[in-house]
Amino acid sequence: MHDLDLHHTFELGLILVMIAAGITAISKKFRQPYPIALVIVGAIIGLVNIPALEPLKRFITEGEVFNFVIITIFLPALLGEASLKLPFSHLRENKNPILALAFGGTLLSFIIIGFSSIWLLNFSIPAAFVFAALMSATDPVSVLSIFKSVGVNKKLATVIEGESLFNDGLAVVLFKISAFYLLSYIDAGFSGIASGLFEFIKVISLGLIIGGALGYGFSILTKYFDDYPLEIIFSIILFYGSFLLAESVHASGVIAVVVAALIFGNYGAKIGMSPTTKLNINNFWDVAALLANSLVFLMVGLEIKVIHISDKWGLILIALLIVLIARSFAVYTSLFFIKGFPNPWKHIINWGGLKGSLSIALVLSLPRNFNGREEILIFAFSVVLFSLVIQGLSIKPLLAYLGVNQKEEGFIEYEQLLAQGHRSEVAISEINKVKKNLFITEPVSKEIIAQHELRLNKLQNEIEQLFQKYPELKNKQQTILLKHSLYAEHEAIDKLLKEDIISTEVAYGEQDQIINELSKLEEEH
Repeated sequence: MHDLDLHHTFELGLILVMIAAGITAISKKFRQPYPIALVIVGAIIGLVNIPALEPLKRFITEGEVFNFVIITIFLPALLGEASLKLPFSHLRENKNPILALAFGGTLLSFIIIGFSSIWLLNFSIPAAFVFAALMSATDPVSVLSIFKSVGVNKKLATVIEGESLFNDGLAVVLFKISAFYLLSYIDAGFSGIASGLFEFIKVISLGLIIGGALGYGFSILTKYFDDYPLEIIFSIILFYGSFLLAESVHASGVIAVVVAALIFGNYGAKIGMSPTTKLNINNFWDVAALLANSLVFLMVGLEIKVIHISDKWGLILIALLIVLIARSFAVYTSLFFIKGFPNPWKHIINWGGLKGSLSIALVLSLPRNFNGREEILIFAFSVVLFSLVIQGLSIKPLLAYLGVNQKEEGFIEYEQLLAQGHRSEVAISEINKVKKNLFITEPVSKEIIAQHELRLNKLQNEIEQLFQKYPELKNKQQTILLKHSLYAEHEAIDKLLKEDIISTEVAYGEQDQIINELSKLEEEH
């Protein structure tokens, strides 16, 4: 790595982006979860000797590079993007299950995995609880990207998103305490336990204070500017600044980013952002998150190159069982007292507790002389690979099996009517074309066309009745039409501007109005 100059490093980075973008594009084309495809292709590239890609593989699998890229570059962006779009109202409505899972569930899982690892994996106390911290949290990068790609019920998605954002911060705190301070706390007895508890509270509290203060400060700043490129820059500074500032004072950078982005995306958007700014900030972070996610999962796959698991299959299986059992116990126990929480949702949250890149990045951040580092890396990577590929691929069928993602009432019936109507419209079009080409007489074609037109009128009446019964179906269709018409209006203004028919000032004014209307539609739906 030290022989690489900056120009060559940039070239390797660009190659990585090109590979990641290609795999992501193909996955999206075939409507498959792109994170899983990236991990699998990355693993294949890592295992197969491809001379042209060897410099890239060597560069990425350097522990320091992987750790820096995942934790310092991508994590603040991904956490910030997810938190920015999470409404306070949704969090408030689902606060009980989110808090139960993020705190109660994570701590339960941490304790179970820690003690089980000492007993079954022969880990030392620090190594056991480091592994427990890594495996107790659902990785937000993995969870959010896979669940977004398969689509889930909005309320369930909020619970999953809230848990993955908050328990990640808790797990990082537990990881640092376990790796560097746990033995000294244990040796000091009750005073050591009190010190550990104080450190735990201090790290989380400082993260909350830093994130809250910066989020509020930048929100106030937006009141004085109506310039979306500048406000996008504010959001970049906020996400990375809150993370780095918190980490520099030994607070939780993850919690700082989540809190800062939540305040900026809710309070800041309310008091200081125009609809145009909100739409453009969201669009910018959509692009940034897609790029970061694609690179993260490809890098996770490439990391298989440095893992040697040939003689540890038995212990890997035990580690996997420990993690799955602990997750199940934590989820069902923490949600037991939450009233009205559907059982199928509990099953989805349990199986959807995916691990990911953050776990590997944290292991790689351990000092080389940390006792048990190699074993933790092997077990963590094995669980992450199982989680992303096996659990990730089975989430969609599980959603269908449990009926969690059933389409809203009337939607299947509407789709059937739509399909029948489309058949008749295509049939009429084809009859007219054949009639012209083959000189079919009017009396012959008229009778068949009349049958299809009669059918279309009947279907139109049935759709109207369906809209009266399920008004939300009509609203959705109208929203789609409105969006497409607004896009067309934006293009029409652009065309007038390019042909010098209208001035730049008039064009920008009209386009701002169109973007504001689009933004309102996004907020309402």
